Amino acid sequence: MAEFKYAAKDPGGSTVEGTISAESKADAVAELRKKNLIILKLDEGGGRKRPFQRAEAGKPERGSKIKAKAKKEEVVIFTRQLATMVGAGLSLLESLEVLGYQADSKGMVATCDLLVDSVRGGSDLSAAMEQCPRVFTPLYVSMVKAGEVSGQMDIILDRLADYMEAAEELSREIKSAMTYPVISMVLVLGITVFLMMGVVPTFKNVFESMDADLPAITQFVLDLSNFLRGNAALVFGGSFAAAVGLVMFKRTPAGVRTFDRLLLRLPVFGTLFQKVCLARFSRTFATLVRSGVPIMATLDIVAATSGNWVLTKAVLASAESVRNGNLLSEPLSEEKIFPPMVTRMIAIGERTGALETLLEKIAEFYDSQVKAQVKALTSLIEPLLIAFMGIIVGGVVLAIFMPILNMVSNLSNQ
Repeated sequence: MAEFKYAAKDPGGSTVEGTISAESKADAVAELRKKNLIILKLDEGGGRKRPFQRAEAGKPERGSKIKAKAKKEEVVIFTRQLATMVGAGLSLLESLEVLGYQADSKGMVATCDLLVDSVRGGSDLSAAMEQCPRVFTPLYVSMVKAGEVSGQMDIILDRLADYMEAAEELSREIKSAMTYPVISMVLVLGITVFLMMGVVPTFKNVFESMDADLPAITQFVLDLSNFLRGNAALVFGGSFAAAVGLVMFKRTPAGVRTFDRLLLRLPVFGTLFQKVCLARFSRTFATLVRSGVPIMATLDIVAATSGNWVLTKAVLASAESVRNGNLLSEPLSEEKIFPPMVTRMIAIGERTGALETLLEKIAEFYDSQVKAQVKALTSLIEPLLIAFMGIIVGGVVLAIFMPILNMVSNLSNQ
């Protein structure tokens, strides 16, 4: 029998230390897990050195750790691997050391080093993660805290990784829907500017030498070309200033409210954005409730991560109603952004005690709706943009060649 010294979290969230006798480290881990303890540290005898130690020269400065930033893909991999190692019986501290050792980016290395130092110093993992707000969101920290309290850290981390992967997939769907039309519109505008400022002016002298009345469309294109060439700095400078002004306005509270309302009212795209918001709301809500996060904290987190001010306002108003003792479905049914199907399923979930299950069903439904609508929009936008480009380019070409065709026709009639 060997003696193992351990530090762990009990079901109440308190840190406990002691020693345990076991045949092997695996047996010690199994015995501690039977007591619903979350292992922070487990050493044989008086302890041993860290299995992985980075050279001090390669270690980021302590002050930079709080500002560390990592990609979403890195955080997902970190979460999945941490869940696997903790579930396999590896201590939390040792798992974090391994993840820090194999991390690729400086931001993730700095984050893992901060977590290791904080946990070794007796801090909760959730409290340590709060020091890295650019890596771990409030939702992430809340779920980890729930895992610490419930003693199901590996299960909670697995759910969190599933949630992040689903959210990232939904985000990619939206980006794919918006990328094609944006690039196409930029190309159309570029071609139009080239025609108006590079091609049309070369025909101006030809038309003047003809000394004939020009068709209205030709005169309009010539006048527009002259205006653009003579006021290029004003036009392009004004457009750039307007774009910068819109971006700055969007960052203000009034701008957020205005743009988020406008997005939901856009033809065709408005319903897509609404479905995206509802899918995110349902999945976040279900994940937090299933993980044991208190309902009021869940509503606050859902409101903060909704992605749209209209939905945030509706959830916060509902949270106040719930705080006063009402069911969640009652205030949500009064908000226009929530369809009757959503509020009725939430009401059923509240009555039957299966709220998280029905919320997951809602999330799956809207995920499929978003994917179907994105596919439909992509197939619809392509011919519309081609037609728009044809009208613009064809209109300019027609305006240029119409006087020439008229002149040829008049000469052939003489």
